[in-house]
Amino acid sequence: MSEKTRYSDEELQEFKELILKKLELAKRDYENMKASLMNADGNDVEDTMPTYKNLEEGSETLSKEETQALAQRQLKFIQGLQAALVRIENKTYGICRVTGKLIPKERLRAVPHATLSIEAKQQSKH
Repeated sequence: MSEKTRYSDEELQEFKELILKKLELAKRDYENMKASLMNADGNDVEDTMPTYKNLEEGSETLSKEETQALAQRQLKFIQGLQAALVRIENKTYGICRVTGKLIPKERLRAVPHATLSIEAKQQSKH
């Protein structure tokens, strides 16, 4: 029997369900981060001591920058998952874009938006 060149429709359906669940959670997390950033604009420090206010605002800035960075990463993750859904529809999901071989199911379950096999990923580092 020759080596499989693509996942079966049943396997693709299984990955689709996994991705849709991850996508729903990722979108919820992203919305929570956006809401947190919008609320961070309001300065609710009622203490008028300048030193305290400066320290408080400094920590808010760092926290806001961290939240923005996390939100950007989350958005990139969402886009990766959405692209994976397109590959499922095209029946090209799970095929390494470098080697053309199937990416192992274990890797796809851990990183459902992966487009490279471990082999190809390691080659690109050299």
